[in-house]
Amino acid sequence: MTQAMNDPALPSAASDAPARTSGGGLGAGKIALAAAALIAVSAVGYKIYSDQAPAASAPVAPLNAEGQPASVDEVITALETRLRDNPDDAEGWRMLGWSYFETSRFAESATAMRRAIQLAPGNSEYHSMLGEALVMASKDEAISQDARAAFKRAVEIDPKDARARYFLAAAKDIDGQHAEAIEDWFALLAETPADAPYAKDIRDVIRNVGKERGIEVEKRLASAKFAAPTAGFRTDGAQAATAGIPGPSPDQMAAAAALPQGQQDMMVAQMVDGLAERLKREPGDTDGWIMLLRSRIQLGETGKAQAALRDATAALKNKAADQRRVREAASALGVPGA
Repeated sequence: MTQAMNDPALPSAASDAPARTSGGGLGAGKIALAAAALIAVSAVGYKIYSDQAPAASAPVAPLNAEGQPASVDEVITALETRLRDNPDDAEGWRMLGWSYFETSRFAESATAMRRAIQLAPGNSEYHSMLGEALVMASKDEAISQDARAAFKRAVEIDPKDARARYFLAAAKDIDGQHAEAIEDWFALLAETPADAPYAKDIRDVIRNVGKERGIEVEKRLASAKFAAPTAGFRTDGAQAATAGIPGPSPDQMAAAAALPQGQQDMMVAQMVDGLAERLKREPGDTDGWIMLLRSRIQLGETGKAQAALRDATAALKNKAADQRRVREAASALGVPGA
């Protein structure tokens, strides 16, 4: 582990790894079923998250010194350096946690997500990511209490958190509450978009657990309804990047058109800078941040766009859905590092 993660002020990966248990008291059959359930949990739970999360949730690989896409290790090193310089960057810790998870460094992912939660305790996504990292880091046949607590907190903040709901249902099945687990999965299925890549996986889990537990599910599966398709599992951030957010008023546009080009450019720059100043006073204006990102990119101010993205994610650190919209917009606009 590199220096950023060895900061004595931060929790260590070793302390974050769930305690291992021997499974004493469990019969061989139950242990086997629990292990099988966890295999499904790990596969489907991760897929639920990766399929519904915006592409901008994952760190976009920057170019290295040779102008080639950076390797995962280089991305992780860059993030660790960034966090060593700015340890209070909650979004940076989330990105590092994602990167560790992608490279199967699950205990380190949990450490990073704990730090993100310390900085932004009201962000449901951070708690949900922590829970799954803890599940993947554990060698137990059960979902640890720490992981369950993380999932429960995610649902308290956002009752629609699909990943947390999936894992909490799996925990019920492991605890012997098989019918309740299946009911919870059916409830999740009813809110799953018909075009979701993980829709089939949830149906398969219901079918397989029903078969193992002797619970009839086929008739309900045959008539199960889905939520409306969502065209890629995004919020409207990408669309808002190019439409739906008001620009200058007609009067402002008319006034600008009457000016020489140089003065037009100055007027536009003043308007954009004014928006940036207003967002300092009103940092919760998500549409305003997207407008600022769009304006900076249109003016060719990529460095200021990157700074605006950092400011926006920090300002919205306890608003996971709004943060997601901003990241989607930044990705659609081509903000470097979005």
